Amino acid sequence: MECEICGKPVPENNPIKAKIEGSVMVVCKECSKLGKIQKAPPKPKYVKQNNKSKRPATTRNRPYSRNDEPTEELIEDFSLEVRKARESKNWSREDLGKKINERVSVITRIETGKMTPDNKLTKKLEKALNIKLLEDLDNVDLNQFINSSSGERTLGNIMKIKRK
Repeated sequence: MECEICGKPVPENNPIKAKIEGSVMVVCKECSKLGKIQKAPPKPKYVKQNNKSKRPATTRNRPYSRNDEPTEELIEDFSLEVRKARESKNWSREDLGKKINERVSVITRIETGKMTPDNKLTKKLEKALNIKLLEDLDNVDLNQFINSSSGERTLGNIMKIKRK
């Protein structure tokens, strides 16, 4: 088993799971410092009824498909773009809020970067301000990021890690 960030070997009998940026990953001891180490979840208890074991219900009945993946992504500096576009139209936050039927506090949190708008709100902002906040995701060839030592893809090969 390999670390999902750097590709170093991880002991299979005692893998370390860490929550990093909202995702739980199997990582090496060094990469576990980038997040919070997760304890193993308790094993589910099955209740026997009529000689059949009752298993937890699955939330999804259909298999994962490529269509489930998002095709657009919010641009990195969306908060600055929203503020600049609003100011270029000489609108106050109250004016923009009225135009898109949102509270002023929502506009303020978006412009300060404390809130990420969902797709519906992003589309409203794009239409009202006549700007582009969603960018199309290109089909990136992930094979160019394969780790040469192990021959496997890891997150560390693909992205830059932000250190706090």
